[in-house]
Amino acid sequence: MAASESYTTSQTQHESEFVERLVSINRVAKVVKGGRRFGFAALVVVGDGKGKVGYGTGKAKEVPEAVRKATEDAKKNMIKVALKEARTLHHDIKARYGAGRVILRSAPSGTGIIAGGPMRAIFESLGVHDVVAKSTGTSNPHNMVKATFEALKLINSPRLVASRRSKKVGEIVERREAGGKVDPNAATASYNSAE
Repeated sequence: MAASESYTTSQTQHESEFVERLVSINRVAKVVKGGRRFGFAALVVVGDGKGKVGYGTGKAKEVPEAVRKATEDAKKNMIKVALKEARTLHHDIKARYGAGRVILRSAPSGTGIIAGGPMRAIFESLGVHDVVAKSTGTSNPHNMVKATFEALKLINSPRLVASRRSKKVGEIVERREAGGKVDPNAATASYNSAE
């Protein structure tokens, strides 16, 4: 008896580390002889609050079962996102999926999550505290979520960029903080020396 109790508590602790957000429930009807049969489709976002997030869908005859299936699907399809100072995104980004278009912008500390509906659920689950996001396309929650995930997949950390270019992180960050501006005199000198 005690062993089963300890198993239940450890299972609860393991499940509680994920933040689950129900984004939408859609009631669908199937017309059959004798009337309609109703079912439910759920869209759920799951994250650990530390940079991992996923979304999933589930269908069932009852709402709780549809949500459970969607949650399991979301846990299977999680992605890791590099966060700046564990609170915001590294850089601004635009992405689209179908008719869904989103713009995500990093924000200074204290801004909060400025995003609507499905996008807010993603950022809360992801562990982002400061972000400005805008959906300029469809208001369909499925496409908004998918477009947001496309954007999150494109986010690169300075460490990742540095490793790809075989440079040090300091060189990448230095250039970014300078606004990517090149001294025209230095550029001319390098061009002349190349000739």
